[in-house]
Amino acid sequence: MPRKRLIWQIFPLFVFVAAGSLVLAAFYATQTVGQIYQSQRRAELEARAKLIAPVISGALYTESTEDLNELCAQLGAAASARVTIILPSGTVLADSAHDSETMDNHADRPEVIEALSGQSGNSTRYSYTLRTDLTYVALPIYQKEEIAGVVRIAVPEPNIRSAIRSTYVEVATGIALVGLVVAALSLIATRSVTRPVDLLRRGAERFANGDLATRLVVSNTVELGLLANTMNTMAVQLEDRIHTVERHRNELQAVLSSMVEGVIAFDSDERVISLNQAAADIFNVPQEQAVGRVIHEVFRNVDLQRFVASILATGGSQIGSIVLKHRAEEHLQLQGAALHDAQGKRIGGLIVLHDITRLHKLETARRDFVSNVSHELKTPITAIKGYVETLLDGALDDPEASRKFLGIIGKQAERLTALIEDLLRLSRLEQDAEQARLPLEFGPIRDVIERAVQACDPTIAAKRMNVQVTCDPGIRTRINAPLLQLAIENLLENATKYSEEGTNIRIEVNREPQNVLIAITDQGCGIEQEHLTRIFERFYRVDKARSRKLGGTGLGLAIVKHIVRVHGGQVSVDSIPNKGSTFRISLPAGTVAETSANPGSN
Repeated sequence: MPRKRLIWQIFPLFVFVAAGSLVLAAFYATQTVGQIYQSQRRAELEARAKLIAPVISGALYTESTEDLNELCAQLGAAASARVTIILPSGTVLADSAHDSETMDNHADRPEVIEALSGQSGNSTRYSYTLRTDLTYVALPIYQKEEIAGVVRIAVPEPNIRSAIRSTYVEVATGIALVGLVVAALSLIATRSVTRPVDLLRRGAERFANGDLATRLVVSNTVELGLLANTMNTMAVQLEDRIHTVERHRNELQAVLSSMVEGVIAFDSDERVISLNQAAADIFNVPQEQAVGRVIHEVFRNVDLQRFVASILATGGSQIGSIVLKHRAEEHLQLQGAALHDAQGKRIGGLIVLHDITRLHKLETARRDFVSNVSHELKTPITAIKGYVETLLDGALDDPEASRKFLGIIGKQAERLTALIEDLLRLSRLEQDAEQARLPLEFGPIRDVIERAVQACDPTIAAKRMNVQVTCDPGIRTRINAPLLQLAIENLLENATKYSEEGTNIRIEVNREPQNVLIAITDQGCGIEQEHLTRIFERFYRVDKARSRKLGGTGLGLAIVKHIVRVHGGQVSVDSIPNKGSTFRISLPAGTVAETSANPGSN
């Protein structure tokens, strides 16, 4: 059924009750008025009959029938009524409205019977003589204390009804006016009841729309006043709870946003409830669009989908791992747990994603490092052990063979010494960098480069190579001169080892707005593109056989990388196979003092 407003439910009821009451009152009033009017008319007719009776009594036996008819006509005209004289036998002696000789015997008429009994009689009935309804009043006529006849007065009933009807119209008009007044008052009364309720409704709508600061007006009506107070109290409590929830939500959002770990919450239907920005970045999905969607629609990873299904199936805590390959290979550790409501019912689950890519790489690097160190140490130790055993088995008695074997043992020992020194140097660099004990001072870059070139000069001269240095003597920055010299020496040694005789090595130093850039370019064999990202790892060799043949430990470039890092810089390489390589060291410029000087070459 269609809903109606409260005013249109109460107001019609008021009007119906008022109208019913007025109709009943009008009905009772009109009936009472009709009865009173009838009684008054009868009393009036009786009074007229009493006035007429003595006149008729005196002429009853002295006048002729014609004279009595004329007398009845005169009295009827004077009384505005029909006058009839009836003998005790019921014979009509005279009548003012009709020929008495043609009229029936009236002994059976109710009013006549009552009059002949000595009482005043009356009745209302249809007159066949006049063919209309009449009201009759009859009185006895006495002569010598005996009833000599009956005088009857009658008036037409329509006249009485017309008079009563006019009274009904007046009463109905009055009732209608009163009804209008009552309807208006009912409307006003209804409005006085529904207006506070409407105000409460509007206030509840404001509360529902989030406007909890507004307070409802308290009505004078006890019930409505209590309801308004209750709703105001409810608004205060809701506002406090909403503020508390919002504060907790903001705190939780701040925590989730600041977490480097990804967090994904989902319901029992595997739909995403929420995820933080870290999780969105890990899977490269829009954070806002993911909420409300199914897990397999958002995260296209079968292992993650299986992990989610397992959490919902078992309801316990679980740990797993997945590998992402949409960018560089990433390793993620998953920690999942089921979510329960206040009643303990399982409503979903939560997954925390830990990016263990770096740990995985470190573990891989550790395993590779141990393997490489073991291998690098094993080779010279095995050679030394073999030649020592050969000497002990009798080769020591052969001076030429023993001298050859001892020379090889010496070279292997030197290789072990160089390897251990490089390992110790790397360890010290890492410790100094972690403890910030490495001193840096402003110094000229050109002096460091020249000392490095001089240190490598025997090797360079042996291969008849030429080193060209382009560096403004005034370029200075914060450096540790011995370490930076060592890094440049290692790069020069590599350039010398892997370049043909008679080629050139070029060293250029340029000052940029934020950096000092040192570039060392050779014309050697170059490096394949696939090796460039790993060239600075420990013990990584592009050509292992050639590197060992040339006496390298596999730690030179790793040392260069750590030296540059402790200076706050970066090292990179560009290479073209069979054409050469360029190693670049970028150092923070800091406050650089530069004086004009001409670049030189060596």
